[in-house]
Parts: sequence; C-alpha cells; structure tokens
Amino acid sequence: MNAVLSPVWSFFVFVGECLILLGDSLRRLFTRPREWGEMVQQMAFVGAASVPIVALTTFFSGSVLALYTAEILVQYGAGSLSGAAVGLAVSREIAPVLAGIMVAARCGSAMAAQLGTMAVTEQIDALRALNVPPTNYLVIPRIVASVLMTPILCMVGVYAGILGGFLVAVSMGVPEGSFWNSLRQFGEPWDFLGGLIKAAVFGLIVAVVGCQQGLRTEGGAVGVGKATTNAVVISMVLIYITNFVLAAILY
Repeated sequence: MNAVLSPVWSFFVFVGECLILLGDSLRRLFTRPREWGEMVQQMAFVGAASVPIVALTTFFSGSVLALYTAEILVQYGAGSLSGAAVGLAVSREIAPVLAGIMVAARCGSAMAAQLGTMAVTEQIDALRALNVPPTNYLVIPRIVASVLMTPILCMVGVYAGILGGFLVAVSMGVPEGSFWNSLRQFGEPWDFLGGLIKAAVFGLIVAVVGCQQGLRTEGGAVGVGKATTNAVVISMVLIYITNFVLAAILY
C-alpha cells in the first residue's frame, strides 16, 4: 500500500475497531458475567485518584482566566461581570475539557499499557481459552468507570475553577457580592449540565480509545509504549474535536 493510502486505511481501521469494540461492549453490558469488583476498582482509579490533579489544574486555569478578564473588566467599569465570565467559561469549557484531558493522560495511558501488556503476554488469549469474555472482564468496567467518573471530576473542576477565579477577582478589586450576583444572573443550569454531558462523552472516548489501542498491541515492550502514546495523543485530539462539535450543538 502506497504512502498516500496507508494513513487513510489506518484511519478507517481505527474507526472500525473502535465502533466494533463499543458495539460489543453495549451488547454485553447487561449480560453475565458482571465484573463488579473490577468496575469498582476502575471507578476508584479513574475518579477518586484523579480528583487532586483535576482540582489543581482547573483551580489555576480559573485563576488565570480571572487574572485576564477581571483586569480588563475593571478598567472599563464592568468588573461585576467577571463572575459570569469565569463561571460560564469554567462550567462550559475549562472543567469538562481539562477533566477529559487529565483522564486521558492519567487513566487512558494506563488502560492502554495494562491491556497492551496482557495482549503481548498472551493473557487475553488465555482468557478466551478459559471462556472468559475479554470485553466483559476488561473493557466494560473501564468504559463504565470513565463515563460515570469523568462528569464527577468535571463537577469538582467547576467548583475549583470558580473558586480560583473568585479569589483572583476579589484580589483585583471586584466586590465579592458582585462576583456571585453576576454568576447567578447570567449562569443557567444548562451551562452546568452541558459541561457534564461533554465530560461523559470525553470519558467514553478515552476508555474506548485506550482499550482499542491496548487490545491491538503487538511487538513486545516497544508495542506497549507505542500503544500508550497513541492512546493519549488520539484521545486528546478527539476530545478537542468533539468539544467543538458538542459546543455547537449544546450551546
């Protein structure tokens, strides 16, 4: 296959494998065996263990946003609107995107590495030989954990980002009451809910891409490293592309 058609072929292979994996997971989601223990472990890994890094990144992202917006708004006598600017940006964009990026960097890479190691050491073939469906045991717990936990991380990010923006805005002369009043006046529940929907979709993307890259790993340690890198890069690119599409649809 020539150099022009090879990337196109690889793209369609990737899309097809992801769709097959997702379809098989949805088909087996409510069938036995159900790996509740593995699912809880993955939820703890994706959710609880990721709270500090998500809170830290969104806190300082909201702080930087307030640092720029509050300065400009105060100069033009509209400092009271800084609460709305920070709140809408954090709830709609910063919190869900950063939650997805952090999950991709921290958990998507681990998913690809774990499944990739199992693939190259023939552990997945051993599961099939023991009549244990790899999708039920390996894929579904990770997909469910990512879809459920990423919106929770997004909620943590919303609170942390707004808190960081509030502290910086107040330090730059914005009255505390004006900050919260503008947030209540211009913010709507759908801004928050839309961010949660985005986060759930991002979690699905991270889990499916991480599992797909892990399951197709070959070539020993080099293949595991390549799968891990591809999982993170592809997940991040798809998160940014999907974010634009969802922003156009939801807002």
